[in-house]
Amino acid sequence: MSTASEDPSDLSALSPLASELANTIARVASDIALVIDKDGVISAVAEGQAVQAQGCGDWVGQRWVDTVTASTRGKIQSLLDEVTTEGVVSRRREVSHPAQGGQELPLTWAAIRLGADGPVLAVGRDLRAVAAIQQRFVEAQQELEHHFWSRRQAESRYQLLFQVANDAVLVLDALSLKVLEANAASAALLGHDAGSIQGRPLSESLPPSARAAVLELLATARSSGRAGEIRVRGPAGALDVSATPFRADEAQLILVRARREDAASADSLALARMAEFVETTPDAVVITDSAGAVLMANPAFLRLAHQANELALRGRALSELLLDADGGWAQVIERVRSTGIVASASLEVGSPSGDPQTVQVTAALMTEGEQACLGFILRPGRPAVSLQATGDDVLAGLLDQVGQVPLADLLVEVAHRAERQLIASALLRSGGRRDAAAEALGMTSEALGLRMQRHGLSGLGYLPGNGGSTHLIN
Repeated sequence: MSTASEDPSDLSALSPLASELANTIARVASDIALVIDKDGVISAVAEGQAVQAQGCGDWVGQRWVDTVTASTRGKIQSLLDEVTTEGVVSRRREVSHPAQGGQELPLTWAAIRLGADGPVLAVGRDLRAVAAIQQRFVEAQQELEHHFWSRRQAESRYQLLFQVANDAVLVLDALSLKVLEANAASAALLGHDAGSIQGRPLSESLPPSARAAVLELLATARSSGRAGEIRVRGPAGALDVSATPFRADEAQLILVRARREDAASADSLALARMAEFVETTPDAVVITDSAGAVLMANPAFLRLAHQANELALRGRALSELLLDADGGWAQVIERVRSTGIVASASLEVGSPSGDPQTVQVTAALMTEGEQACLGFILRPGRPAVSLQATGDDVLAGLLDQVGQVPLADLLVEVAHRAERQLIASALLRSGGRRDAAAEALGMTSEALGLRMQRHGLSGLGYLPGNGGSTHLIN
C-alpha cells in the first residue's frame, strides 16, 4: 500500500522550502514569485529585477485578490480555486496590479500547490515589454491606415477636381430628352459644337454604338427616380455615363455626366496624370457644397482668391472669398442648383493690384456622391493673341507687370499664351485638320478640341461630320 510520501506528484516535502523556492524561481525563471497560505494571504514575495521598485513587497500580509485591480479579481479567485482542486494551474491568467505612481503593472500568473495542505507557489511574468511591443504594433498599424486613407483622400480630391474640369455634363428635359444645357467638354466628346446639341434630343448626337444603352439608362432614371451608371463603347473608346434625375421648379430634369474610361481609372498612372493636371492647369477649379462653401480647390484658385493654402479656404463661402458687389455669385450658385449647369457667366473677382478682374465661370451640379456639391471653373479673361505672334509677342505686356503681379501668375499667363500659339500654329500648318494637328502635338483629337475651346480657337478646326463629311466648328 503506497503512502502520500511515496506519490511522485506529492510536493508536501517542499512546503518548508516555499520561500527559498520563490526566491530561486524569481531569479532564474520568472520576474516575481509569491507564497500564498491556505486563506489566500501572501506570506512572502520574491522580486526579480524587472518588477523592483513597483511596491510588490508591500503585498505581504494582504489577500492576493486584493492586490489586483477590481476588474481582474475574478481571474485570481478562479486561479486559486483551480489550484486547490487540481494542484497545478497550467493556464496562465493575465491581470493588472496597481503600482507606484498610479500606474498599472500587468502580470501573467501560473500557480502550483506544494502538497495537499501546503502553501501555493505563484509565479508571474512582467507583461510591460509585451504590452509595449503590442502598442508599437498598434501605432504602426494606425500609421499605415492613416497613410492609406490620406492617399485615398488625395485620390478622391484629384478625381473630383479633374472631373469638374473634364467631364462632359449635359442637362436634359426628362420627358423629351432634349438637351437644355451642355458644357464645352460634352460638345467635344460628342463631336458636335454646343449650339447644334442644345434644343435637340440627345439621341441625335450619340454614336450608334452607344445610343440604345444610353437611352435605356435615361429611361430607367426617369421612371425610377434614381441615379444610374453604365459603361458604353464610343468611337474613341469606352465611356462611363451616369444619369441623375432631379427637379428644378416644376420641371423634371436629368443630369448626364460622361467621362472616358481612362479618366475614371484610379490606378497610380491615372492618378499621377490627374494630379499633374489639377496642380498645373491655369484654370481655377473649386468644389463647394450646395450652399457655396468651399470643400476643395486647386492651386490656380488659391492664387485667384489670394490664399496661401487650401485649409484656409475650406468652409468659406465663394461670395466671401471673391468680390461679389452685385450678388453675382449668389445668382450663379442658385442657377446651378436649379438647372444643373451654368455654361458661361461673366463675374468680377479681386486681383493682386486691387482692381476687379472679369472671369468666365462655368459650373455644374455634382450628384454622384452621398451629398450634392457644385463644381466651378473660373477662367480669367485674357486679351486676344495674334495667331501670327512671335516668341517675343508671347511676353508682350508682361514684362511691365513685373513687381506688380506675382511671378506665379505671370508664368501661368506665359504658359497660356504659349500653348495657344502652339495650337494655332499646328492648326494652320495642318490646314485646319484637327486630327493632323493633334498628332503633331502628341495628343488625342478630343483633348485638342477641349484646349481649342479653352483658348477660343474653335473656328480654326474641323470635326468629322455624318457620313464622313467635315464641317467647321462654330
